[in-house]
Amino acid sequence: MKKDNLKVDHVTASVIQGALENIAVEMGYKLMRMSYSSIIRESEDFGAALVDSEGRGLAESAQSTPLQSGPIPGYVRGVLRILAERGESIEPGDVIMHNDAYAGASHGPDVGFIVPVFHNDSLIAFATTTAHHLDIGALTPGSCGIVDAIDAYAEGLQFKAIKVYEKGQKVTPVWHILHDNIRVSDLVVGDMEAQIAAARFGAEQLGELIDRYGRTTFDAACDAVMNYAERLMRQAIAALPNGRYSATTYIDGYLDDPNPARRELPLVVTINIKDDEMLVDLTGTTPQVSDRPINMPLEGTVDIAIWLTVRSVLLDTETHGHIPVNDGLVRPIKIVAPEGCLANPVFPAPTIARFCPGNQLADTVMKALAEVAPQQVSAGIGNLRVIAFSGLKDSTHWVHMEIFEGSYGGRHGKDGMDAVDTLYANTRNNPIEDIESHLPLRVSRYELREDVCGAGEWRGGFGSIREFEYLSDGAAAVEGEGHHFSPWGFRGGDDGGVASLNLARVDGEIQEMPSKVPHTTLNAGDRFVCVGPAGGGYGDPFQRDPTRVLMDVKDGLVSRQSAERDYGVAITKELILDDSATATLRQTHSGK
Repeated sequence: MKKDNLKVDHVTASVIQGALENIAVEMGYKLMRMSYSSIIRESEDFGAALVDSEGRGLAESAQSTPLQSGPIPGYVRGVLRILAERGESIEPGDVIMHNDAYAGASHGPDVGFIVPVFHNDSLIAFATTTAHHLDIGALTPGSCGIVDAIDAYAEGLQFKAIKVYEKGQKVTPVWHILHDNIRVSDLVVGDMEAQIAAARFGAEQLGELIDRYGRTTFDAACDAVMNYAERLMRQAIAALPNGRYSATTYIDGYLDDPNPARRELPLVVTINIKDDEMLVDLTGTTPQVSDRPINMPLEGTVDIAIWLTVRSVLLDTETHGHIPVNDGLVRPIKIVAPEGCLANPVFPAPTIARFCPGNQLADTVMKALAEVAPQQVSAGIGNLRVIAFSGLKDSTHWVHMEIFEGSYGGRHGKDGMDAVDTLYANTRNNPIEDIESHLPLRVSRYELREDVCGAGEWRGGFGSIREFEYLSDGAAAVEGEGHHFSPWGFRGGDDGGVASLNLARVDGEIQEMPSKVPHTTLNAGDRFVCVGPAGGGYGDPFQRDPTRVLMDVKDGLVSRQSAERDYGVAITKELILDDSATATLRQTHSGK
C-alpha cells in the first residue's frame, strides 16, 4: 500500500517513534532477565527489534549488540520470502523460528523468534528477538570456535522459517527435535522460550500502540520518521566531497594451514561518494573459503558491518544527539560484493565463524572513511576472540562461551578505549564471580596488557590479558583474529600490538596457538593465557602532551623507556617530567 501522501504532525511522529524505541528496549531487558545462559544475561549477546510488514526496520533495542538487532529486518525478509515460496501464510498466534544465514540471519547460532502483529485482521508488523545460543548441534560442543566446519550442514541445526507455535498452539515435535539435538538443551531451550516471551510482549505493546493512534496515523508516523532518518544520512553523506576512497586490511585466516588460499586474506573496501549517496564496493576481497566457516553472509553480517560503521562515523551521537535507527538510515547506502567472495559466499559455504572477519571488515570501512573524514574515525581496532569452553560429566555437557575484548585505536582528541568489544560487537564480559560459581573454570588473571599500544598524539587502547584454568578435564575451541596483522596507525601514529594465545599444559609445556583452534582436549590444570591486541595510534607520538605520557607512566601503563623512545618524553626515576631533556629529545626527533 502506498502511504507517501499520508500526513502526521512532527510531535505525534516523535512520540510514536519514542514509544517504538521504548518497546524494543523493554523487550531486550525482559529477555536478559528471563535468560538462563550468561551469554545473554551477562554478555548481552542478543537483539530485539520491531519491523513492519514489508521487512523495514522501525526500532531496535539500543542496549543490545548491533550485530544482533541490526540484522533483524533481514530475518523478517528472509522468512517472508521462504514462506511465500512454500505457499504458507502467517496467522495470529504464530511464532516463527529462523536462523538461515543465507536468508537474513547473521549466522546459525543467532536464532530469531518472530511474532506477527495484526490489527483488524491485517498483518501490520513483527516483534522479533535474536540471541546467540551456547550450542546449536554442530560437530563439536559450543557455537563459536567451530573453525573447521566444511559446509553449512556441519555447523548445526538449520531453521528456515519454522513455526514453533501455529495459531497459538505449540508445535510439539519441533521442541522435541530441539531438546534431542542440542547440547545443554536445558539452557538453550530455556533461552529460546525467554526470547518468545519477550517477542510476545513486544507484539502486545505494539498492538496497543496501534490501537491508541489508529492504523493511518501509525503508518504515517513510521514513514515520517524513516524519511527523517534518511534525510539525516543523506545530509551527512552530502557534506563529504565526491570521490573514490579505498582501503585494504588483512585477516589471519588459518595461519597454520599450508594452503595459501586459507591464510593472510585481503578485505578490500572502495567507497564511492556522489552527492548524497554512497556506494560501498567490496570488489577485490578474497574469494570465499568454501570449506572453512570464516565466510560472511552478505545480508546479516556484511551489511551490518558497513551500515554500523558509516552511521557511527557520520552520525555519531556526541555530535548529532539521538538518531532514530530504522530503515531510512540505510537507504542512501548501496553495497556491491561479488558473488563467491568472502563477503558474499555461495551456499553451502560455512559461515559460523564470521564474527571476527566481519569486525575486520568494519575496520576496513573505517580505514576507507579515514581518507574523507579523518577527524571522525579511530585508528585501527584490536579485534576480538571467542573461546568455547566445554566438558562432559556423567553424559551431560557443560558449555560456556567467553568473548575476549579487543581495543580501539586513537581518535582525534581522544585516546583509544582499553579492553572493550569493538565496532559491531558491543557485548559485555562475564563477571568472574558468575563464571567461577557455575563452571569448572578459574579465572586466575585479568588485567590490562601494559606497555603495548600504538603510540600517537592520541594513543591506541590497551588490550587485556586473561588466564583461564580448567578445574576438571574438558575441551575448548577458539575463534580469533589479529595474531599476524597489526592494527593500523593513522596520521603518523604507530601500529598497535598483535594478539597472542598460549596453552600452558599442566605438565609445564607451553604451546603457542594460532588465532583459530579447532576443538582441543584439555586436562585439569591446563591454562589458556589470552593476550589481547592493542589499538593503533592517531597522530605523531612526539606531539602528545608530555603530561599525558607522564600520567600513563604513573599509572603503570607505559614504561619510562617507552615514553622516551616512542614519545620523546623524559621522566626521572622519581616519576617527574624532565622538561629540558624532553625538549632536547623532541628537537632531535624533529630534525631527523
